[in-house]
Amino acid sequence: MVNNIPMPPTPVNEPVLGYLPGSKERAELKAELLRQSSEIVEIPCIINGVEVYTDNVVEQVMPHNHSHVIARVHMAGEQEVKNAIDAALSAHKGWSTMPWEARAAIFLKASELLRGEYRAKINASTMINQSKTCHQAEIDSACELIDFWRFNAQYAREIYEDLQPPVSPSSMWNSSEIRPLEGFVFSVTPFNFSSIAANLPSSAAIMGNTGVWKPSRNSYLSNYYLMRLMMDAGLPDGVINFIPGKASMVGDICLSHPMLAGIHFTGSTSVFRKMWKDVADNLANLRSYPRIVGETGGKDFIVAHPNCDQKALTVALIRGAFEYQGQKCSAASRAYIPESVWNSIKDDYAREVSKISVGDPKDFSNFMAAVIDKKSFDNITGYIDRANKDSGCQIVTGGQYDDSTGYFVQPTTILCSDPNYETMAEEIFGPVLSIYIYPARIWENLESVAILPNMP
Repeated sequence: MVNNIPMPPTPVNEPVLGYLPGSKERAELKAELLRQSSEIVEIPCIINGVEVYTDNVVEQVMPHNHSHVIARVHMAGEQEVKNAIDAALSAHKGWSTMPWEARAAIFLKASELLRGEYRAKINASTMINQSKTCHQAEIDSACELIDFWRFNAQYAREIYEDLQPPVSPSSMWNSSEIRPLEGFVFSVTPFNFSSIAANLPSSAAIMGNTGVWKPSRNSYLSNYYLMRLMMDAGLPDGVINFIPGKASMVGDICLSHPMLAGIHFTGSTSVFRKMWKDVADNLANLRSYPRIVGETGGKDFIVAHPNCDQKALTVALIRGAFEYQGQKCSAASRAYIPESVWNSIKDDYAREVSKISVGDPKDFSNFMAAVIDKKSFDNITGYIDRANKDSGCQIVTGGQYDDSTGYFVQPTTILCSDPNYETMAEEIFGPVLSIYIYPARIWENLESVAILPNMP
């Protein structure tokens, strides 16, 4: 019997390293980038702690240099997916009955490994695999993930504590047992944040769940290293099973399995809707009702007031739209700006955008790198081409693109005369900012012009 109430370390945000010339972290990251760029990694499935190599192998390339292969990925087939589910179910009893603080300690250990010996490795793999600049990798795959693991330990304790009965009647002891889900959790993760990729399966695990992790096809290398990191931190076999594979095949098997207990998803709205529908269609065959948690895309916006801070607005437009090539659901991809304000800032804005350097993320002077793949490149440039031909649109910055070496799109700004034009309404997931200029006099009745109500 343990006569204590465990209190995890008070979580604090991980400081962002600057990677300044001459700094230790810069030298370590440069060396790791060189090492990873000089090798081709064999990436297996990891099922019940065992590396599984298959005959179905696909290549992972750098988005900014798509002739450069960085990994050979051994894709799961149907049997590997079924084995992964079985491994998760077999590991469930031992993991779910482990004291919560012991589970949390594993991920706190992972956070310490990441802030130390693993930091350069994970950041470098995110840079070359997902074409993130040094700063974008640091705030994502290092700081944000360290914060996730630190704060999750605190949140776990709060869940167990806050859900206890507030009072017990005389001569009685009341308590609530917060049990893990009965079955396995299916985690489907995105390419654009390594931190989210690791957090989706691990946040379920810290609460006693076991599951199957299907990483994005565009982030196998960084996600594989994250899986190895969690294993090095002491994650028991079978708790998280790493399954690179064709999305439709992996999804069909997991979503139709009778022991599906939960889904943890980040990605497109259309995919999440289909997953939800597939689960609903198969409810009669499931042991219980799966918990479904999803974060999907959007069309974030900036609405500028006629008396706004114009310098702050300019910075918000540029950083919000073009950091990580606009490949964030939080990217500011549309703006509504008073005519008087736009006339005042447009020259400074265009001048600052023209200074943005786009290229290989290994060059630390670049502010932007490549978009993730050919499919994304074609989608983004399609929007640019259509806007270029539309009389109601004016491209005021960028508009150029080139995929001869990497999938590079220059930071593009489109002025739209129609507030409901497609680039104002549809998520592009690229470095494209659409702006609608409105007369300052209508500020008080901005919604009446059918701008805000039509926002998805």
